[in-house]
Amino acid sequence: MKARDLIVIIGIIGIVLMMIIPIPIFLIDILLILNISLALTILLVAMNTREALDFSIFPAILLITTLFRLALSVSTTRSILKNAEAGEVIDTFGKWVGGGEVIIGFIVFLILVLVQFIVITKGSERVAEVAARFTLDAMPGKQMSIDADLNSGLINEAQAKERRSKIEREADFYGAMDGASKFVKGDAIATIIILIINLIGGFVVGMAIHGMGFQEAMERFSILTIGDGLVAQIPALLISTSAGLIVTRSASKGNLAEDLSGQLLKFPKMLYVAAGAIAMLGLTPIGILRTWPFAILFAIGAWFMQRTFEKQQEQEELLVEEQQIEEVRSPESVVSLLQVDPIEFEFGYGLIPLADTSQGGDLLDRIIMIRRQCALELGLVVPVIRIRDNIQLKPNEYVIKIKGNTVARGDLLLNHYLAMSPGFEDDSIVGIETMEPAFGLPAIWIDEQMKERAELSGYTVVDPPSVVATHLTEIVKRHAHELIGRQEAKMLVENVKESYPALVEELIPSILTVGDVQKVLAKLLKEKISIRDLVTIFEALADHGSYTKDHDILTEYVRQALSRQITQQYSVEGDTLRVITIGPALEKKIAESVQQSEQGSYIALDPVSTQQVYQRLSDQVNRQIQSGGQPIVLTSPTIRMYLRQIIERTMQDVPVLSYSELEPSIEVQSVGVVNL
Repeated sequence: MKARDLIVIIGIIGIVLMMIIPIPIFLIDILLILNISLALTILLVAMNTREALDFSIFPAILLITTLFRLALSVSTTRSILKNAEAGEVIDTFGKWVGGGEVIIGFIVFLILVLVQFIVITKGSERVAEVAARFTLDAMPGKQMSIDADLNSGLINEAQAKERRSKIEREADFYGAMDGASKFVKGDAIATIIILIINLIGGFVVGMAIHGMGFQEAMERFSILTIGDGLVAQIPALLISTSAGLIVTRSASKGNLAEDLSGQLLKFPKMLYVAAGAIAMLGLTPIGILRTWPFAILFAIGAWFMQRTFEKQQEQEELLVEEQQIEEVRSPESVVSLLQVDPIEFEFGYGLIPLADTSQGGDLLDRIIMIRRQCALELGLVVPVIRIRDNIQLKPNEYVIKIKGNTVARGDLLLNHYLAMSPGFEDDSIVGIETMEPAFGLPAIWIDEQMKERAELSGYTVVDPPSVVATHLTEIVKRHAHELIGRQEAKMLVENVKESYPALVEELIPSILTVGDVQKVLAKLLKEKISIRDLVTIFEALADHGSYTKDHDILTEYVRQALSRQITQQYSVEGDTLRVITIGPALEKKIAESVQQSEQGSYIALDPVSTQQVYQRLSDQVNRQIQSGGQPIVLTSPTIRMYLRQIIERTMQDVPVLSYSELEPSIEVQSVGVVNL
């Protein structure tokens, strides 16, 4: 335990003991001075905080100082009733504040109590309550704003995390202040009760125990009681003022002095008006001598401030011009133009309502869900998707770019729905013919009146935001291998290293480099194999990376290690997998066409045979699609990657699996054979 922790614990225990154990009078004087000093320090700190969270410990301090004052009140009450004295501090306050008059001191004390209880404490309590309520109500909107800034690229993940943490701390702080303000209110009530007890009890004890007369007892104990109340009430007033300052700092950006000088004196012309009003007041019986000095002072101050503001504006304008010239001349102004966003979504002005939250657009929320979906399905952290409008596009057109190049485009009709037929056409469903952008299926745009009829006819009906989200999701999945570079791979490696340091240290860099791992991950993503199970992938690379550095071969080993995942991914019909197999003659032909080079192995199949493979495999794939199944090609492990190389340009979405990538428990049914 640190020394400061021990001091705080001893201090809290000491406060509790003060309520039980009598303490010497000289120590009471020291503690009373300490109480006033602490209250003044807290007030000064509250005045210089720029925002409420800069003094987030204030609710706890409010409780501790309130407990300290009450403990002092108990000790002083004990000393007043027992010894008819309570030290020089209380005696001085009782005589000095009232000027020797008990009634005046009593009135001053009551004024202080009323000011604290009715004005400051009630106001601070109400402000804290409203601030806590508004802060909690505003949390969802602030969270959505942070997510929107994150998706648009204005902030990064670390900044978003910091902002979310600040919102949570603000809610906790104002909630704590809402409860802590009740301490100040209770302290004011306790002070009044203690005053009554000291007065009545002092008269009784003074006459019954100390043998004083009524006049002497009333004078003596009235001075002590008023002094005790003033000594306790002045720090309480400072603390409650501090609480009011803290809870009203929500809209301020500087400390109290900066805000007063920067905002109260922000309009010099208004000071001229104030000076004129004060000068006019001097024409009344109040007199010129009492008012005109202030009027002159206000006018001179306004003149100086106006000159200062004009000079500041001139300097700011010169500074802005210099910065603009410097930006144009600096090499960074050209370098910044070289930045290419990984993913961009651009749209015409007619589609602005999709992204404008004030018009009900939820595109930003959908993009958040797309990134989450890709993380779960592919194990890939999709980069921030840049969203912007482009006046060069048609009003209802949008384009999707990968690294600055357009990879997809589409058209939307915001007041319509996209309807896709279930396989048979209904002549009563009329609309604008189009193509579904994500999968290229024939569809029609229908209006609101036609929507219900289309749904009853079995059509699949989706709204424009869902069309965009689906298209964007498919594009991200199709080009996922382009989105993972060395930097992204390194980030994934560091994430695994936190939980499996031994695995990563063995693999990188002693066996493979980050670039080697990145190439394997990209090849897996290119064939839509999830890389979420990085531990299994790294284990396979560590086992086989010592024998070969060929990325294609390493990818095959990794695919075999992910056999359970691959089997579950494609066995959508339970324990049965319907596949198109490759005949022995074609497998032999492909194996004999493999050539070796310094860069690795590649397939060199003659054009005639290649065309035959395309044609016969295309026939089997089309037959499988027409029967409602997913076309899957199954071949031997030795030629899987070479067959994939042959068909990946024309049949990119057709998965090619090997026998080693399937679990023994799965039942394989051949629905067609491709042979030469």
